[in-house]
Amino acid sequence: MHLRDLTQYLTELNQTNNRPWFIMNKPRYDILREEFQEVVTELIRELTKFDKQVAACNPKKAMFRINRDIRFSNDKTPYKTRFSAGITPNDKRRPSAGGGSTYYFQIERTGKLGFGVGEYLPPAPRLKAIREHVVNDATGFAKVLKNKHLRATYGDLLDEDKLQRPPKGFDPDHPLVEYLKLKSFFVWTEVDLELNAPEKLVPRLAQGFEDAFALVTWLRGVPEPLEEQADDE
Repeated sequence: MHLRDLTQYLTELNQTNNRPWFIMNKPRYDILREEFQEVVTELIRELTKFDKQVAACNPKKAMFRINRDIRFSNDKTPYKTRFSAGITPNDKRRPSAGGGSTYYFQIERTGKLGFGVGEYLPPAPRLKAIREHVVNDATGFAKVLKNKHLRATYGDLLDEDKLQRPPKGFDPDHPLVEYLKLKSFFVWTEVDLELNAPEKLVPRLAQGFEDAFALVTWLRGVPEPLEEQADDE
């Protein structure tokens, strides 16, 4: 993929971000989008070397649209200034899709490559099921947290929007209580793109995702949640 062309395009889009500019530059977008799909396709092939469950993932469905959902946002700019994709066994791209884990990555106009693995803000029943699995499989979860590959690439789990108090119904003295407060079970990191070496993009992502495979495996072991809603109060 022509990474310099992509970041240049996204930078220009950010400076204008309106429909007339987008339409005028649609041929550029179409070429970059096609190249990005090739990246996603190649990445899926690499991931299947250690995770057979994503083999049937549709590259087109894995890619997010560049159009922003502005219905409930104060920011009415119509387009995102990044290219992004989420790879899952069930073609549910979002890290909050549940049912296991998502391999997500994005390329920013700034030249940053962000990527992460896990479940980001899963629905309440799923989140409750994950927390219960932390309690019921404390040894297994602690082993994931200590995984040397995950720690080296990502550090700890993302603590964004973490609760101030333990969730209702969970032991406040549990040794893993700080993780029970999490609203996401997701790891995340950002690195600089190697703009002059686009051939390194897919191997870098594949290795980063493999480093978090212990978390993927553990999340896939979470029992299906009941239909009842969890209460974080």
